Amino acid sequence: MPSGFRLLLTICLLCLPFAAARAQHQLQLDVARFRSTDVAVKGGTVEIYVTVAGKQLTYQRRGPKMFQAGATVTLEAVRPDGSAIYQETVTLRPPVLRDTTAAIKNPISFQKRIILPEGRYLLRGHLRDQYRAANTDIVERPLVMEFSNIKPSLSDVVLLSRPASRSSVEANNFIRNGLSLTRAPGGLYARGMDKLYFYAELYNAPTGQPLVLRYRLRAAKAAKDAATGQGAAQGAEGKPTVLAGELDLSKVPAGEYLLTLEVRNAKNQVLTTQTTTVRRNPADYAPAGAVMSR
Repeated sequence: MPSGFRLLLTICLLCLPFAAARAQHQLQLDVARFRSTDVAVKGGTVEIYVTVAGKQLTYQRRGPKMFQAGATVTLEAVRPDGSAIYQETVTLRPPVLRDTTAAIKNPISFQKRIILPEGRYLLRGHLRDQYRAANTDIVERPLVMEFSNIKPSLSDVVLLSRPASRSSVEANNFIRNGLSLTRAPGGLYARGMDKLYFYAELYNAPTGQPLVLRYRLRAAKAAKDAATGQGAAQGAEGKPTVLAGELDLSKVPAGEYLLTLEVRNAKNQVLTTQTTTVRRNPADYAPAGAVMSR
């Protein structure tokens, strides 16, 4: 092999880890779709949970031993013809730091709740670093809003870092059906998080009939479940049937899993199912909880 080609190959191999690191998005979008609470409206509610990695943001000196970063996130829901049905820009200000040690540049999150008619959309998030123009990131996710099914169906599953709890706080983006929901960003269960919690809504449930909720965690291509659970519910009248549960992750090794929810009736017949992705990494630290956006 010519020496020049060997040198070029060596440079390319050395650049691979850097390229892989650059391929990781600084911006993360978690989306959950729910049917509209207004039965006359053909559409649904979209809850958008945005997490921005703090380590890649540019920190500037704001005073003696005071450093702060700034970023903007523009959210758009775009129709197939390219027009935006929703657009909003949120400004983020991470906490002031006494130094710029990368280890303490925590992620920052916020949550938005929007209403969309039935249809197909593209959800786009555009991150801009306020102190370094070249530092941008764009994430896009297809979004299908279909809630006209008259059969029992499940909303998206919301993965939580703590149990859904009754709240007396005034209504905000973190509360659904009177329950306060604290998200696990990106479905990540990290160091110290030995319990998985979830929330979902069942629509068109048989009113007043007992229901069985079964859920399981399984790695892709695995033959056995890593964890399983079961709960009971009763079909609510005139509103969604709330489903919530938990799984013990203390013995679940690191990896990526599918959480599958399955609703059965009294005859043990499957009415509907829903799945979501769970990431387990006991060696990592999870992002902090979201704040109310400005």
